[in-house]
Order: sequence, then C-alpha cells, then structure tokens
Amino acid sequence: MPGYQIKLERIAIAGADDLVIRSLLDRQQYADPQGAAAAQGISSAAWPMFGLLWPSGAQLAARMAIHPVVIGARVLEIGCGLALASLVGHRRGNDMTASDCHPLTAGFLLENLRLNALPPMKYRRGHWGMGGVNTEGDVQGAFDLIIGSDLLYERDAGGLLAAFIGRHASPAGEVWIVDPDRGNRPAFNRQMADEGFGMCEERLDQRAAVGRVAYRGRLLTYRRTASG
Repeated sequence: MPGYQIKLERIAIAGADDLVIRSLLDRQQYADPQGAAAAQGISSAAWPMFGLLWPSGAQLAARMAIHPVVIGARVLEIGCGLALASLVGHRRGNDMTASDCHPLTAGFLLENLRLNALPPMKYRRGHWGMGGVNTEGDVQGAFDLIIGSDLLYERDAGGLLAAFIGRHASPAGEVWIVDPDRGNRPAFNRQMADEGFGMCEERLDQRAAVGRVAYRGRLLTYRRTASG
C-alpha cells in the first residue's frame, strides 16, 4: 500500500475459529498525505495504533466468542481498530456495528471481511472527543451492548468517553471494557458512575503458555443503576 506497509496473519481466538487479519507491519508506519488523521486529532505517533493487534483486543474477541447471540440486540464496538471482536461477533450472527475515528479503519475492515469470506458489516465513525456533535456517518442511536478494549490510555478529564457511552447505551444496556490495568481506570469508573452506571470487574490474568502470551488486565462491566 502507498505510504505504509502491511502484513497478513492467521489469528487464533479462544473459543472461535481463526481469522485472517490484514494489519500494519509495525508501529513505525505512518501516512496521512491529505491530513485526514490530523483533522481528527490523531498525531503521527498515534496514527498506526488502529492498525495493530493488541492483547486486550484478543481478550475482548474471546469474550464475544462465548456471548449468547440475542436476536434483535444491537452491539457496538467503540475504538474498534482492526475490529477483531466485531468480526468474531459478526461471524456468530450478532447485529454488530464497529466504530472508530481513524480514516483508514473502514478500509481495513472491508478487506478483513473479504479475507474471511464474511458478509458486509455496519461501520460508523465514532469520535467521543467531538462532545456529542454528530455528522453523517457517525454512530447513531442506542445499543444493547457496547464493547471496547484498551480505551483508557489517555487522561480524559472531561469524561467524554463516559458521556459518549451514556448517550448510546440503551436503558437496559450493558457495557464491556477490557482494560490492561491502565492508570486512568479509577477516573473512568467515577465518570461512568456520574452517567448512572454501576460497575463490576473480573480479572483476566493469564500465564504464558505454548502459543499464548501472558496477559494482565480486567473486564469492566457496567450497567445502569436503578437511580440512573
């Protein structure tokens, strides 16, 4: 591809069939000739992050592999990057919508759907930093399950991520965030509480084994409280 290099890998997901994934070659890749990423506030250092596979994304994909499919339930992945969890959920028959703010995410998603012989899947632009200003192509409506992985890597003093989730979670909706023990988690928990969500957490720690790297992190599950 002009401006950056890619690779193809067969990715094993616990509880699901393998997926063939096109990703960036490494985190040194960068190409933004028209300034589309810069316009979204994406720096050159952050630019390649969407196109890499991350351990927390694999954990989220494994959780989607065992999540019961509920007919009519809408599922939204936010900050999807390569959308591994969305691809797993979509293949199992969930009504998935993947979302991200990176200008190349949609193209990578289309190619990864093709590589795995999967039908089209919904994709929307999801940028919580816009503070609720929606344009054509943005995430719209409410969802029964909102999922995301490794989203708490930056300090979010204004609570924009929690507010975005609050706008798009249905009244009885559930939220899953897989977090590799980031330091911003306590602040995010408080922001979600301000949006009316209660939280429980589950450790996801794994020791290294043959074909599996070690992982430390947790699944944060949020539901609206009765008063929320």
